[in-house]
Amino acid sequence: MLLIGDDWAEGHHDIEVQDATGRRLATARLPEGAEGMTKLHELVARHGDQDLDAAGVIVGIETDRGTWVQALLAAGYEVYAINPRQVVRFKERYSTSGAKSDKGDAHALADMVRIDRDQLRPVAGDSDQAQAVKIAARAHQTLIWERTRIFQRLRNALREYFPAALAAYADVELTSTDGLELLIKAPTPRAAAKLTRSQIAAVLARARRRGRDAKASAIQAALREKHLELPEQVTAAYAATATAHARLLLALNEQIAAMEEQVKTHFLAHPDAEIYLSMPGIGQVTGARVLAEFGDDPTRYNSAKARKNYAGTSPVTRASGKSHTVQARYVRNNRLADALQLQAFSALRASPGARRYYDKQRARESGYNAALRQVGNRLVGILHGCLKSRTLYDEATAWSHHAHLQAA
Repeated sequence: MLLIGDDWAEGHHDIEVQDATGRRLATARLPEGAEGMTKLHELVARHGDQDLDAAGVIVGIETDRGTWVQALLAAGYEVYAINPRQVVRFKERYSTSGAKSDKGDAHALADMVRIDRDQLRPVAGDSDQAQAVKIAARAHQTLIWERTRIFQRLRNALREYFPAALAAYADVELTSTDGLELLIKAPTPRAAAKLTRSQIAAVLARARRRGRDAKASAIQAALREKHLELPEQVTAAYAATATAHARLLLALNEQIAAMEEQVKTHFLAHPDAEIYLSMPGIGQVTGARVLAEFGDDPTRYNSAKARKNYAGTSPVTRASGKSHTVQARYVRNNRLADALQLQAFSALRASPGARRYYDKQRARESGYNAALRQVGNRLVGILHGCLKSRTLYDEATAWSHHAHLQAA
């Protein structure tokens, strides 16, 4: 057996190779890419026995994705993706000074996979299709987050020089294409006050808005109300800023729509898509996000509890002395947690069983978020059972136990 600590950076990898006793066999700095991977294989061949199987090469690294990790997996090595926070805590065994070096991190990673391997999670062997879903779903969600950030900057600018626009375009939403086009068309209070009802209606018509005549009249009236004004030069600078942000938002809207189609295409092509879509509260985008973060390696989660723990829906018990508390699990995969919370919220309307379970938690004086989290936790367990048995969700089967207890 060979234990390898791999501290990666953008252009190189610091490597330490140990044997099963912890004896350091080699250290090296390898370049990123095919050349570095070839040199790593040479190190393995040089220090491993002739009978060493690829599965006997254990690698610890602080990432679970990228071409380097995929090459390690393709070689047959057992790879553990270790959270950087775990590495920092582990290094406190050696020293509490907080000193850091790339060689020291490589040494700690090698020690971790040698000493604490049973406490670590190996990189899942997800299919190529699942990886494609993950890439598309994460890119789509990241673009949405970026749109939110840019919109907040736009909103702040409008509050400072043109608050009437926020009120005028509230009904059509300022992140919508027609709202942004109107703002670009007239980015200052004076220019907006000159917009005619027909000009506004024409923009709304291109967006296929219903009741556009009434909306156009309301927008025009709001834009023509009296308001405080800034000096002309200051207003012009703000208007240029708002226009730049509005154009960015238009581009993001276009790319988000395009990425959403990619998400749906990759998700629907996955063999597990039918099971995910049978779950209450899950649509194609939400289902893609949940699948992307859980992965599709059938050996990754040994039990429903393990899947719940990874999802972050299960609580954490803290017991020390006479103190005993049960708290929410906040160290978790935030992308997965967001998707599961959205599913749980939507399931309250789609599933009578989920609604009864939620009401039961609220009757126990659980708060809204706590009750919703418990619904999500229950749905994760149901999903695990469906995936394990390769069956679609069934409302009666999923909630029969809770319905029986309620009837009793």
